[in-house]
Amino acid sequence: MAEPSFAMKELLEVFEDLDTLLKNPEVGAELTARGVNVSLAIVAADAVRAYVEGERARAAEDFETVAEEIASRLQASKSGTSGEGSPS
Repeated sequence: MAEPSFAMKELLEVFEDLDTLLKNPEVGAELTARGVNVSLAIVAADAVRAYVEGERARAAEDFETVAEEIASRLQASKSGTSGEGSPS
């Protein structure tokens, strides 16, 4: 595979920074307080990265997983159940 362009290298660095931030305990606490599931946020970020890298099948699978989980957790919160005890 050819060496990525400068622009692509910069874009991939942004995804690395985002991954690092999402795994930061302080950021995780902020997101959890807002009802965001950090694990799902990481999968969503990975899906976007896969898409911009041209890995459409992996991106589609990750987006589908995230969408299903968010919908399931949203439905569980509307019905009064916790959805495995995790925030959306």
